[in-house]
Amino acid sequence: MLIPTPRAAAAASRSSSVVGVAGVAGSDIPGAMFDPAVFAARREAFMTAIGPDAVAVVSSLPERLRNGDAMHPFRQHSDLYYLTGFVEPDTTLVLRPGAGTDRTVMFVRPRDPEMETWDGRRAGLEGAKARYGADVAYPVAELELRLWDLLANHDELHFALGLDERMDLRITAAIARLRRTEKKGRRPPRAVVDPRLTLHELRLHKRPEELAALRTACAITADAHVAAMKRGRPGTFEYQLEATLDYTFRSRGGSGPGYASIVGAGDNATILHYIENRCEIMDGDLVLIDAGCEYDHYTGDISRTWPASGTFSAAQRDVYDRVLATQEAAIAMVKPGVTIDEIHTFCVRALTTAMIDLGLLAGTVDERIADGSYRRFYMHGTSHWLGLDVHDAGAYTRGGKARPLQPGMVITIEPGLYIPLHAVEVPERLRGIGVRIEDNILVTDDGHENLTIACPKDVATIEALCR
Repeated sequence: MLIPTPRAAAAASRSSSVVGVAGVAGSDIPGAMFDPAVFAARREAFMTAIGPDAVAVVSSLPERLRNGDAMHPFRQHSDLYYLTGFVEPDTTLVLRPGAGTDRTVMFVRPRDPEMETWDGRRAGLEGAKARYGADVAYPVAELELRLWDLLANHDELHFALGLDERMDLRITAAIARLRRTEKKGRRPPRAVVDPRLTLHELRLHKRPEELAALRTACAITADAHVAAMKRGRPGTFEYQLEATLDYTFRSRGGSGPGYASIVGAGDNATILHYIENRCEIMDGDLVLIDAGCEYDHYTGDISRTWPASGTFSAAQRDVYDRVLATQEAAIAMVKPGVTIDEIHTFCVRALTTAMIDLGLLAGTVDERIADGSYRRFYMHGTSHWLGLDVHDAGAYTRGGKARPLQPGMVITIEPGLYIPLHAVEVPERLRGIGVRIEDNILVTDDGHENLTIACPKDVATIEALCR
């Protein structure tokens, strides 16, 4: 996925969901990796990072109407999931590191047998405490009544402004109320701090349980790409390959795609975020698929390009070989201390050289990099963080400079060349060719691990699969 310049415990969990653990109703826990101790450790690390004089508020985002009275499928906000594992909407978490009691406060939907008949089980107040680590839990309807008191007399409020206007208004209303009571000893926080400074730094460095989920997501994603290669013959439609991807994701225990799948054949492969996926695949087309399975909220992100007919044409092979060589060399660069900017700079130079060699550009490599004309055919970044989000949390710079990679970070490496049909200034044999190759790379203590190496990309294997 580009960035701009099965559940072993399911049956047991389902059968215990009415009574639940410790007699708590509604404790059905989606996700194979759920372990309350993991989320407790994350909250403790976050609270240690922000300090005893701070308070943090993290909320789910609103459910969104799709059409009529049907909602889009709800997916928990990644920050809230990271800290709690809680997947229900209408949830707010308040963390108070310096409090003597009630350090972890949750506002959740209460149990409601009638609504649960319609919309599914709820953890309720009891479940929030027994399974999700809340010291105290309140109905979400009491959030505005209690929020001001929970924020009072803290120096910093860690809250992500601008994500949810409704929650922004609740926060500002609580601050305004505290200003009116300051003479009585209940003052508002002195500063509002972007939680990306702390929480997202924690998310950036993947722990073992996160890597386990990512490895599963990547393995399922690789299998889905292989299944698409085997099916994608001329006469097949792009949407049929998207259905193959979705079937593999779900049948292997994933929740579905981690982002909108890109299935572009022929000239559609030159559109970076092509998601219509509605055209017939023609003989001689290259097919570019950029798709990833989400498993336990963590997503894989693989791109592969392959010939529908089973054999690359000479022109397609020329472009593919240059992109593949660039990608493999870029992956080899990944180790602690290297920056994403350095990797991208290498790819820009290698691909600009390829553009000149292929006749897409004229002049020298330095000239074409200096004037930016290489962006005509390679216009996106090479890498992004990967984890709970396909473009995962974490700063790319520190002190105005690109940050060095560290063990536990996961990035993508995804160079490409895109030559649209309407590029009449380039050799005709190259027009309508789009190639992107993407893998997911874990930074290790002494180098890297390719989490998606099981997904083939060498020409011989790809052609064999497509035949």
